[in-house]
Amino acid sequence: MRTDKKNLRRISVVVTAQTKSNLERLAAVSGYKELGRVVDKLTREKMISLHVKENDHD
Repeated sequence: MRTDKKNLRRISVVVTAQTKSNLERLAAVSGYKELGRVVDKLTREKMISLHVKENDHD
């Protein structure tokens, strides 16, 4: 594990078995070792898409 200081927080989430399986598949495809990185990536992509949609309404 890298020793870089990062602004990380530990959370717990409850998801369905299907969602867990899909997160694991996305992690494998993306080369991530932790599911949290997949959650970060999905959240980042969604926020970017929402930001773009907000700017379209201006």
